[in-house]
Amino acid sequence: EPRFPHMRRALSVSLRWAGAGFFWFVLVTVLWVGLLGIVDPPVTWLMVQQSKEQPTFHRTVVDWKDISRSMPLSVIASEDQRFMTHNGFSWEAMRKAMERNKKGARVRGGSTISQQTAKNVFLWSGRNYVRKGLEAWFTVLIELLWTKERILEVYLNVAEMEKGVFGVEAAAQQCFNRPAVRLSATQAALITATLPSPRRFSCSRPSGYVSSRQQWVLRQMRNVGDVLDPEVLKRRKEKIEREEERKAARKARRSARD
Repeated sequence: EPRFPHMRRALSVSLRWAGAGFFWFVLVTVLWVGLLGIVDPPVTWLMVQQSKEQPTFHRTVVDWKDISRSMPLSVIASEDQRFMTHNGFSWEAMRKAMERNKKGARVRGGSTISQQTAKNVFLWSGRNYVRKGLEAWFTVLIELLWTKERILEVYLNVAEMEKGVFGVEAAAQQCFNRPAVRLSATQAALITATLPSPRRFSCSRPSGYVSSRQQWVLRQMRNVGDVLDPEVLKRRKEKIEREEERKAARKARRSARD
C-alpha cells in the first residue's frame, strides 16, 4: 500500500514534535517555578485585570521576616489546616467540598494554599479542564521546588485581600495603618476573614458577617496551634495520624457489618 509509509512518517514526525513540545514545556515551567522560588513574582493576571477595573490599586511586596507570624497562621487555620503536612493536594478537603456542593446550590472549592498560589501566580482566571490541569502541574512543581514558608510568603504577597488591594502589607496599611510585621492575631484574623470574597468583604469596613468570621478564624487558630514551630507541627502530625487510624477503623467496622 503506497500510502502506508507516508502515514507512518507523518506519525513519526508528529510524535517527535509532540515529544519536543512536552520537553520544552517541562523545561520552561520548571525553570520558571525555580526562578520565582528566589525572585518575587512581579505581577499576576488578576492584578493586571484589577488595575484596569479599579479606581485605586495597592500592592507592596515584603519578605517573610517582615510578615507577622499571626498572618500565615491565620491563613492556614482558615484556608488549609493540613497545609504543613500535605504535598499540595487535600483529598479530604475536596471530598468535603463535593459533599457540600451536592447539598446546596452554592459551589465551594477544596483548593489548598499551594493550589491557590499556583493559580494566582502562574495562571489566568477561569474554570476549564486545561487550566485545572495546569494548576495541578504547577502545584506539584512549587511543592517540589519551594519550601512551605516560600509558598506562604508568595501567597501572602499576591492574594487579593480587599477590592484593589493585593498582599498582606497593602492590606495591613489600608485597614490598620501599620506594617504587616506588626499585625496582631486579631487583625490578621480580620484580614483573613475577607479572603473568600475580597471584593465583597472589607477589613477596613467589616460587616457583621466578616466580624463573626474573624472570631471563627481566631478559634481555628487556637485549635490548630503554631504549626510553623517544628515541635507543634510534630504533635499536629501525630494527631492527624491518630484521627486517620480511627477513621479507617470505623470504616472497616462498617464494611464488616455490611
